[in-house]
Amino acid sequence: MAVFRHGPDGAACSRDEGRSEGWARVLTAIGLDERQESAYRALVALGAAGVTDLAHRLGLAEPETERTLRRLEAQGLAARSSYRTGRWVAAPPGVALGALVTRQRHELEQAELAAALLAKEYRAEAAEPEVHDLVEVVTGAGAVAHRFLQLRLGAADEVCALVTGRPVVVAGAEHDAEERAARPGVAHRVVVEREVLEVPGGVAELAAALGRDERVRMVDRVPTRLVVADRSLAMVPLTGRGAEPAALVVHASGLLESLMGLFEAVWREAVPLRLDPGGSVAGTAAAGPDTTDLEILSLLLAGMTDASVAKQLDLGLRTVQRRVKGLMELTGVTTRLQLGWHAYERGWVSR
Repeated sequence: MAVFRHGPDGAACSRDEGRSEGWARVLTAIGLDERQESAYRALVALGAAGVTDLAHRLGLAEPETERTLRRLEAQGLAARSSYRTGRWVAAPPGVALGALVTRQRHELEQAELAAALLAKEYRAEAAEPEVHDLVEVVTGAGAVAHRFLQLRLGAADEVCALVTGRPVVVAGAEHDAEERAARPGVAHRVVVEREVLEVPGGVAELAAALGRDERVRMVDRVPTRLVVADRSLAMVPLTGRGAEPAALVVHASGLLESLMGLFEAVWREAVPLRLDPGGSVAGTAAAGPDTTDLEILSLLLAGMTDASVAKQLDLGLRTVQRRVKGLMELTGVTTRLQLGWHAYERGWVSR
């Protein structure tokens, strides 16, 4: 039983016609344009038709209809009738359309194979880049500043930096918008040399960095200016003070691993920087733990738990844990086992 519905023009149409519309979409998928679809469907419905009748049915000019039929003929979907001159017939859909589907499937398989080969070639090139592709030389203050911001704002996980007292290029007021647009959730580890405190506005910038939850440490002097993004891209200066700013951008390589190793070495030796509410520097004068820290370390290395240490020294448990965390930050370690090793190496506890 046919179920009827009304189309946009108010005329009733059957479920069978809905299926025909679905077939039209299928024919488009195998490479037929709208006119070819309409002509082929009309031939299937009529069995045979002349150019004039078909043009009238499709609403096309006869020359255009004949060109459409010839395209269908070239694709094996239509042929001139051998019984009635001037009339066209549709090729059996099961055979003709099946051949088109097979050809299209083969072309898609070839495209997939080509894509896979290109992807493999790309990975091989990326895994073994040319030496000249490992570094970029950037010259000019504007270009260096722009590349610096690109590197910082493009980081997804972590930015590590060594900052001297007189950096050649820093993000100034003109880059405030870009700084505010920095991706949230990116960790920052920064080591500054003590001279930064003497630079006008240096303390204010450090206070702002600490306010953004950046981890800042201080040493007397850093070996070089350096910024590393996601351990995959680094930037170091090429020129000294007074010369035109230039920088070297280093991509993933042994050189980058060496630069990251340099940063980690400086970070381990640096002292965590803290600023009191008045903006003055605090917590940077002492290069090691105080007496209470040493007592806590000794008891922990003796095998006592945090709770036992707190009870023994008449301290709160959270105080002990906070001090241990501070010592781990001071030494740049992530486990208590590493903390014990550093304590022995630095002479904080006797063997």
